Amino acid sequence: MSTGTTTLAEPLRLTLVIGSSRQGRFAPTVADWFRTRAIARPDFTVDVVDVGELDLPHTFGAPTPRAAETRAALADTDAFVIVTPEYNHSYPAALKNLIDAYGREWQAKPVGFVSYGGISGGLRAVEHLRGVFAELHAVTVRDTVSFHNPWRNSATQDDPIATAEAETAAKTLLDQLVWWGEALRAARATRPYGQ
Repeated sequence: MSTGTTTLAEPLRLTLVIGSSRQGRFAPTVADWFRTRAIARPDFTVDVVDVGELDLPHTFGAPTPRAAETRAALADTDAFVIVTPEYNHSYPAALKNLIDAYGREWQAKPVGFVSYGGISGGLRAVEHLRGVFAELHAVTVRDTVSFHNPWRNSATQDDPIATAEAETAAKTLLDQLVWWGEALRAARATRPYGQ
């Protein structure tokens, strides 16, 4: 795989999913950091879906206007990046609620992960999410961005998570999303998935 940035004829539509809804959450800090890196590239246009703003029901019946808007946004996406903390060795319930509320919108699209947490940096949450997205016929990319105890520097630094390692990991993840996003977008255009 090339490590260079490729400019596509039409930028990929990337949706950044903020997967935490807790009060006082660190997720927006991590998401803003990653979003800045993604929008700096010509490969992507970036939208954000924040589970903390959706107020999705726990049981799904008649679609609400907000749920329909979210469905349309996810359906129009070429690639996803999930920003997730690690709660009790896994990912948040609000994120699972969002994932389970939709189905075909995830299919045949690449999913990348940006995680944060304690000593594991959220990687256990990511490993659980890989199995969920496989069941939804999405393709998870191998490389991730993870932050270990990122809040330790938040009071003393303007950009507490900007490190050379994180910058390299973000570039690698975005490069992989370009490859998979372009390949799967072309495949879906040739033959809709599952048909």
